[in-house]
Amino acid sequence: MSRVGKQPINIKDVEFTHKGNVVKVKGKLGEIEKSVSDIMKLDVEGDELHVKRPNETKTVKSLHGLTRALINNMVEGVTKGYSKSLEIVGVGYRAEAKGNNLFLNIGYSHPIYFVPPEGITIEVPVQTQIKITGIDKELVGLVAAKIRSFRKPEPYKGKGIKYSNELIIKKAGKTAG
Repeated sequence: MSRVGKQPINIKDVEFTHKGNVVKVKGKLGEIEKSVSDIMKLDVEGDELHVKRPNETKTVKSLHGLTRALINNMVEGVTKGYSKSLEIVGVGYRAEAKGNNLFLNIGYSHPIYFVPPEGITIEVPVQTQIKITGIDKELVGLVAAKIRSFRKPEPYKGKGIKYSNELIIKKAGKTAG
């Protein structure tokens, strides 16, 4: 039995509905609708949701934990929300929020103007920090990765856009010998 798949999901604070393979979760922060594997059986017992598998084949076993994790991420997203923080390192590198859009000066000949997808909020508390928040874990991660890809941290000085908890291992430069 999957260790992740057999754990129940607490749905006390959310409104949970499913039709076929489409799962809809509505909470205080918003609403998410996603399609999951239609092979899995979803049983609601009081305030708990159990994801059960019909047989023991390899594909069904692999989908068991995945389905449970996706639904749990949806429930957690509409109750607490998700956020990622990015840091900008480099002389003259800075970010600015204009409305919900992001304006980046990161060493190119032109500024970069980034429009986030719907459901994502971008805040810039300091010129060198970016905070991305939303209810969809996958979308928050994708937006953070997209912004980081504009100027990945380089290994010699560590300049670029990095996750706030990321450790950049620096390389030694050339030595005159």
